[in-house]
Order: sequence, then C-alpha cells, then structure tokens
Amino acid sequence: MHSLSLRVFTDIGAGASSKRGACAEAIGSRRQPVVGSRDVPRSCRIVSCSSSPERNVSSGGESQSSRSRQSSVSSSNPRSFLSRNQTYALLKQQMEVAAKDEDYEEAARLRDSLKLFEEEEPVLQLRRLMKEAVAEERFEDAAKYRNELKDIAPHSLLRCSSDATTSGVRVQVKSVYIENRSQPTKGQYFFAYRIRITNNSDRPVQLLRRHWIITDANGRTENVWGTGVIGEQPVILPRTGFEYSSACPLTTPSGRMEGEFEMKHVDRVKAPTFNVAIAPFSLSTLGDDSDAF
Repeated sequence: MHSLSLRVFTDIGAGASSKRGACAEAIGSRRQPVVGSRDVPRSCRIVSCSSSPERNVSSGGESQSSRSRQSSVSSSNPRSFLSRNQTYALLKQQMEVAAKDEDYEEAARLRDSLKLFEEEEPVLQLRRLMKEAVAEERFEDAAKYRNELKDIAPHSLLRCSSDATTSGVRVQVKSVYIENRSQPTKGQYFFAYRIRITNNSDRPVQLLRRHWIITDANGRTENVWGTGVIGEQPVILPRTGFEYSSACPLTTPSGRMEGEFEMKHVDRVKAPTFNVAIAPFSLSTLGDDSDAF
C-alpha cells in the first residue's frame, strides 16, 4: 500500500486540471514510495488527552466516561470533531517520530495518551457501540448511534474502502493515512489509496480518462480530470485486472473521494466510451476496520 508505483496485471482465471489533482496521480508516475523520510516538528507536546478522568464501572458494566460521552455527544459539532481529529493525527505522528529517534520513554508516553484518546473519542466509541448493537440485533440502538455520528462527524459514516461494478468492470478502493508524510501542525494530511480494476466482462476495455471529486471536512469540493492513471492508459483483458496506488493530500484530517473512469471496448472500431463508477470512500486519520482487498 505504501508504494505509488505498483501496477499489476492478474489472471483471474488462474488464481490533471488542478494542483492537488496533479499531485494525486503524478506521484504514482514517478515510481517513488509514498513513505519517505521527512523530519517532523516536535515542538508541540500533547501531555494529556483525557476528557473524563474518572472511569469507575457501574453495576451495569458501563463506565462513567461512556455515560459522559452519551450525554455530551449531542452537543458536539463538526468543528470540534476536526479539532479532536487533528489532535489524534498529531499524537500518532509524534509517537512514530519518538520511536524512530529511539526515545522510548517519550514513545511510551505518547502511546498511553493515544490509547486514552481512543477510549475517550466520541466518534470511535459510537462506531464501536453501533457495531455491537448491529451484532446483537439491537437495531433501534444502532440507528440512534448512527444518527449521533451523522450529527458530529458525517464523514465517519463512510468507510475507507469502496466497491462498485459498472458494465462488468469492478472498481475496488482502499485508503490509508500516512503519518510521516503529514504535518498536522501545518494542516497538511497525506492519504494513499490503492485501486484494483477487474474486468469481469467478456470484452477487453481500455481506461482512457479519470474524474475525481474530492471533498474535505469543511465541505470544500474539487473536481480533478486527467488522462489515464499514473501515466498509463491500460488495456484490461477479460478476466484480468489492473492495480495501482496513488495519493491525495488534504488540508483537513478527513474527507472523501469518489469519481469515475472513462473507458471503451477495444475489440470494435469506434466503440462508444462509457463511464465506470468509483464509489465514495473516506480519507480519515481515524481509519476504520475495513479489510484490505
């Protein structure tokens, strides 16, 4: 996932119009890894992330911090979510830098702060509660948690992966946050994503153009058009696939991407082009439990 130069053809039977858009695909064409060595500023130290110091467990098995979250979540807003998300991203980055510098005491402190943050973070708690409610078939509770999530962090309802099929062409996407290419203190967040295109039809297709719709956590939307992907216009034969990785920088710690590939069948002269959907997926420093494809 960390390489932007990956492109693979597989045998299924056998086994830029803007600056940001240009970066998103040009990085892949340079055949350079996503993860590079960049010095991360450590002037900002997060000493504590706890918002609920008491964690006594009641007879019903619910902690005070959980009850506090449920009573306070309704007053949260997207702006406070962004602030917490920035804190989370900064903690993760600082812990990685401390470990790289072999400052194990600092790394352990940051690890404990990160763990406490995850336990207290309303979005992560609501995700967990919603998942547990669905598993236990408490659908009314699950709907309540989902509505709370929608109020405080609508982007968090979208997974960091997507899967869509159009005219027999399947597009799967998985995104991941790259800590050591990001600078949260400067509002710079770097996300990599991997795409697998599988031609399940009986005709060969060629990918001609791409169109991305990128929306950040503030609702700012940008459309990006370009020719091919990572400098190529691959022809994908029936029952084979094409896979590549690229990246997208954001100025917010979360957002979303969706779009389409323009393709054509190459087994017939002057065949009309058609669009293949790329279903929406999340770019998030919080990530999720999506399985990698």
